[in-house]
Amino acid sequence: MKSLDVAAVDQAEWDRVKTRLKQEFGESAFKSWVTPITVAAFHKGEVELAVPTRFMRDWITTHYAERIRALWSGENPSVRKVTLKVEAARAAAEGRERLNAEVAAKESGGRQAAPQGMPRALAPASRTMSSARAIPTSASSFSANADLSAPLDRRYVFENFVVGKPNEFAYAAAKRVAESDHVSFNPLFLYGGVGLGKTHLMHAIAHEIRNRTPDRKVVYLSAEKFMYSFVRALRNQDMVSFKEQFRSVDVLMIDDVQFISGKDSTQEEFFHTFNALVDQGRQIVLSADKSPSNLEEIGDRLRSRLSSGLVADLHPTTFELRLGILDAKAEQLGVPVPLKVKEFLAHKISSNVRELEGALTRLVAHAQLVGGAITLETAQDLLADLLRAHDRRLTMEEIQKRVAEHFKIRVSDMSSARRARAVARPRQVAMYLSKQLTSRSLPEIGRAFGGRDHTTVMHAVRKVEELVKLDTAFAEDVELLTRMLES
Repeated sequence: MKSLDVAAVDQAEWDRVKTRLKQEFGESAFKSWVTPITVAAFHKGEVELAVPTRFMRDWITTHYAERIRALWSGENPSVRKVTLKVEAARAAAEGRERLNAEVAAKESGGRQAAPQGMPRALAPASRTMSSARAIPTSASSFSANADLSAPLDRRYVFENFVVGKPNEFAYAAAKRVAESDHVSFNPLFLYGGVGLGKTHLMHAIAHEIRNRTPDRKVVYLSAEKFMYSFVRALRNQDMVSFKEQFRSVDVLMIDDVQFISGKDSTQEEFFHTFNALVDQGRQIVLSADKSPSNLEEIGDRLRSRLSSGLVADLHPTTFELRLGILDAKAEQLGVPVPLKVKEFLAHKISSNVRELEGALTRLVAHAQLVGGAITLETAQDLLADLLRAHDRRLTMEEIQKRVAEHFKIRVSDMSSARRARAVARPRQVAMYLSKQLTSRSLPEIGRAFGGRDHTTVMHAVRKVEELVKLDTAFAEDVELLTRMLES
């Protein structure tokens, strides 16, 4: 394609097209997908647009390209086609900047918490991506209660979150709360294990609200800091100021609520703060490692309040989701990583997304700072300590035993021909967990469950996935068993 013909397509046309796109798709989508686009070339009625990443190209081509063409044709009838290309140099430069920032943060003792990567999933691989959006650090992005708030990681935005089946519900709920001008769910309660994305979503909500409505007072802090502030106010006999600070916010976000378990006085004050904010129509967002019903040493009144809004869980990641996270991370770093290496890491590091991303950052940093290719052998050598910690020795026999104990059936029932639901459902759960937590093939799993066919295992996996979405109690059983087996 020849260079841009300014006489045929000028910047004013593109600006008018962008204005229409912003009106149609909204501020958030516009910033994520349209702002990074640049006009690269025009020839014989075809406009070529440039974006920084392959994922952005695929997403925009699927969802926006045709609308861009239609709007542009309205501005200039000679425009008949719109295509997108990836500017590799631009992506690599951005990747090097991000890598340098992460290495510097690690060396300075900062918290190593790389972002999870992408927005809404693309079928069938459940992976999409936009360029990382810089979060302004001006005073307008912080509430009047900034002294209460913990600092937000600017990399933790919705555009940098990988979405797949295990977390799509929590992601959608978080997006709704962040983008709504009124209270959608109160409270929004996010729960899941370590490194599954709770904190990422909490930060993303806070960033989005502060960007959309800077005048709203948003306070984000840990339950531990809430308790510390409460104790300090008691010691200084300054409870009036404490109440005014926390009850005058528009959005209160508290991370790791499980830490107030057993703290009766803190729970009491939190309960009253909760009620005061709900009565005023203010938004509350909470996170914990367990669902409200499973939080220990939490009073019934508070537990009931925590469950009164929307409870959304983040399940352990699947292999496909972990692979998507690694794809996104490699794309951000602007470095090609062999598929075999990504698959190896996705299999070996399954319980903590932060460690998964950290492992890839380590490989890329070594390749760039010391030299040499990123290979499977290099990964095994450099990450030996991390891989040993995640080396899973879980057997299907252990899974069958633990599931049988949980559902109060005999281990022998796992291999029997009995089809009663009281036996068949636990057997399906055990098959599902065998698929998720071991590297065994479907035929191997079938043989371990009484010589069943691999299609029976596939059916069991699909059935459990369906029930997890529909039945909260069942989902909690599966989540509990997963954590017990992984610990």
